[in-house]
Amino acid sequence: ASLKLFLLAIAIIDDLGAIIIIAVFYTADLSMASLAAAGAAIAVLVLLNLWGVTRIAAYMVVGTFLWIAVLKSGVHATLAGVVLAFTIPLRAVDAEGHAPARHLEHSLHPWVAFMILPLFAFANAGIPFEGLSLSAVLEPVPAGIALGLFFGKQIAIFGTVWLAVKLRLGTLSRDITWPMLWGMSLLCGIGFTMSLFIGSLAFTPGDPYFGIADRLGVITGTLASAIAGFLVLHFATRSRPG
Repeated sequence: ASLKLFLLAIAIIDDLGAIIIIAVFYTADLSMASLAAAGAAIAVLVLLNLWGVTRIAAYMVVGTFLWIAVLKSGVHATLAGVVLAFTIPLRAVDAEGHAPARHLEHSLHPWVAFMILPLFAFANAGIPFEGLSLSAVLEPVPAGIALGLFFGKQIAIFGTVWLAVKLRLGTLSRDITWPMLWGMSLLCGIGFTMSLFIGSLAFTPGDPYFGIADRLGVITGTLASAIAGFLVLHFATRSRPG
């Protein structure tokens, strides 16, 4: 249970970090008027939260205005969704006894899991297999992306936890072993939606080489991380006493 919670926390923080990178480094010329409108929308959302408003429709109306303002400001509009999510009440309950944030999460989950994400993957992960060879995977761009996902994530996560434990800044939960932590760190190299999204922003739109190289690197790194993580966790949990 502790390992699953840790993995979920890392996944959330990783996506938030990616969104911040998009907002900071992939922002066009800023429109101060639109930024001011976005700031006003955020203030209204915060007030709705402080006043204990639990009707999701109110947040959706203001959130739509916020999304348009952020889009027009030059900042990437994905940031609007994050801000909106932070302002929807998590503890206050509506007339039916449900927390609005949890109710919205459960309502959106089927649409996101079974329609939006598959459509995104289908639209962004296409790789022509004609003429594809091992040499294509070993070229600098796809190899760099794949190695970054496979080695970068596991070294950063496992190394940070190991260092924190050695410096007595934290301790491992009793139900987590070092091999299990390594397997989880490998799984964190699975990068698909945000990796493809940032790749589409980073490389010149319409460039056939970099578009394919980016997707090839992401898919290669993801597959390697998934297979290695599964194998390590399989043997780590099987050999664990009890």
